[in-house]
Amino acid sequence: MPNSPSLFKTACVVLPAIAIIGTASAQIYPNKPIRIAMPFSTGGTDLVTRWLALKLAPVLGQQIVPEPRTGAGGNIAFEAIARAAPDGYSLLMAPPPFVINPTLYGKANYDPIRDFAPVTMCGSVPSLLVSHPSVPARTLRELIQLARANPNKLSYASGGIGSTPHLAGELLKSLTKTQIVHVPYKGGTMGLIGAMSGEVDIVFATMSAASASYINEGKMRGLAILDSKRVKTVPQVPTSAEAGLPQLIAINWYVLMAPAGTPRDIIDRLNAEIAKVMQTAETRERLLAVGGEPATGTPEQAADFLRSEYARWSKLIKDAGIRAE
Repeated sequence: MPNSPSLFKTACVVLPAIAIIGTASAQIYPNKPIRIAMPFSTGGTDLVTRWLALKLAPVLGQQIVPEPRTGAGGNIAFEAIARAAPDGYSLLMAPPPFVINPTLYGKANYDPIRDFAPVTMCGSVPSLLVSHPSVPARTLRELIQLARANPNKLSYASGGIGSTPHLAGELLKSLTKTQIVHVPYKGGTMGLIGAMSGEVDIVFATMSAASASYINEGKMRGLAILDSKRVKTVPQVPTSAEAGLPQLIAINWYVLMAPAGTPRDIIDRLNAEIAKVMQTAETRERLLAVGGEPATGTPEQAADFLRSEYARWSKLIKDAGIRAE
């Protein structure tokens, strides 16, 4: 059996060699295509992922493949990347259902905090509250007064159970102690059309070019942007804080995630290059056209944000007794 000095000498040779190999491996990342799983193939998730893939590929020198993995409210994509190899080649563009689903479904085969390593925030699109012109409330304050005076008489549309607009409606009810009937539609566009046709009184929707045009043409009345900033395409619509309810915040955010255990140097490389893409004027204009804006930040800031969103939506879902259908 070798003596201790021999073992020590061997370690002195082997350990530096391992370190050199690890460094070399990190320096050549990426050396094959990178896949970004998309839990939804339409809307902001699709837009942000495909734009990022288009602009990031030339910088990294490898193909970036947006990969739709739809189904189960996003859980198929979330679970797949949670189990993927932590090598930087399987990533996830995570929208709000990423932190909503574990509570909404009662059980999920992934943990949004433990099983993932945030890379960076990429962008956000706010929700907004709009009403049919026939509703006798021209402001959010007036709407709250109307709802309090008429329990369960007003109805609101959303894009479906557990969607960000649905939770925004439940948040409004919780904050104002009002009773408004939820009418889920199969998608945000259908919910918006339902409100525009008068089937429901109000709708919580994701900001889009369509919703902006409906408001600007007078077909719908914008009551509040559920974010801290006004939106360029509908500058006349106040934020929820300006409308008197600053806690009514509901944004559709997009955070790039890697599996837990992904080397920090890979995450830092992706973070730095994505920040350059998201900070360009071209990217900003692209997102502003749909009422959104780009975002950047450190992995730690993204992690803190996700923990905050997970905590507040989990509490609301539990308190309201919401369950996925």
